[in-house]
Order: sequence, then C-alpha cells, then structure tokens
Amino acid sequence: MKELVIASDNKGKIREITALLDDVQLLSLKDIGFTDVIAEPYHTFEENALAKASAIYEFCGKNVFADDSGLCVLALGGEPGVDSAHYSGTRNDVQNLNKVLAELEGQTDRSAYYKAVICLIWDGETYFFEGRCDGEITQAPEGNDGFGYDPIFKPNGFEETFGDIPLNIKNTISHRGKAIAKMIAFLQQQDV
Repeated sequence: MKELVIASDNKGKIREITALLDDVQLLSLKDIGFTDVIAEPYHTFEENALAKASAIYEFCGKNVFADDSGLCVLALGGEPGVDSAHYSGTRNDVQNLNKVLAELEGQTDRSAYYKAVICLIWDGETYFFEGRCDGEITQAPEGNDGFGYDPIFKPNGFEETFGDIPLNIKNTISHRGKAIAKMIAFLQQQDV
C-alpha cells in the first residue's frame, strides 16, 4: 500500500478524504512530524495548493497532495474565495460564516459555489484536479455537521445544507469530493 501525505491537519477534511481513499495509506502532517505553518500568499487556489504540496514534498520526499478550496459568493464578487479560511480576520468558522451572512443581508442573489483545487505530487510529477459544487447561501446556519461554511451552503438540487447532508452523500456532490474522485481515478491508473 502506497503512502500519501495530505498537506493538512484539518480533521474534517481528513475525515472526508479518508472515507474516499481505499488503497492508499493517508498520512497527516502530524503523522510526518511537520509542524511549520505553510504560507498561502497567492490569489488563486492553484498557486496555494502547489505551494503547500511543494513545501511538504521538500520536507519528506513522499507522495503528497494539498488542496486549496473556498466558497465563492457571486454577490460578493467571488469572495471570500481563496481567503475563505480567514475571511473574518481569524481562522474561526463561525465568525467567517457570520461575516458572509452579514454582507449578504438584503441581497436577493445568494448564489454561490464551492471550488477545490488539488495539487498532487506523485512520483516526483505534479498534477492538478478541480471540483466545483454550485448552490446558494441560506439566510441562517442549518445543521450541525460539516465544517467551515457548510451550515450556510445549500447545494443545487437539495433542501438541506452541507451541515445536514450525510457525509457519504456530501462526498459524491461536493467540490472536494469531485476533485478527490478525479485524483482517485488518476491513482487507479498508476497501479496503486
């Protein structure tokens, strides 16, 4: 079984991805002893994902993938976008989603999408996989599951938010689930 490092210690993200990977041993940053903070200074998901994956690859030399993802709200000009994790000025999920709700107050267009870009460094080569999930922002948080903006994001075709949708269903429709599925399809072609 090949090892694959995920450039994250985000428990929610790791739980989602572990549920999707069968034939690969997923290692977290904690598992490889990486404790530094990786800068994400760029203005695109692709550049930030590459920066994270490259930093971890240089640290351990193992196959690694990193994702950068975020919520893009059309009425806010695509924000919070790459700044989703610290949109309120802190890395606090509740404060971040409350800021989005406050900025959307009085807006009729609440359409939004989640976007994820994965950068995979596999056997020294770099690959990118992208996923997107369209939906809308609710008036108030709904549901107790998920993380980040999940309680205020209702994907198209569903009455529930990502905060209510069971993980096995969320993984098939979410931005990250779609990007991971593309990465898994690639890994299966590599005889993993």
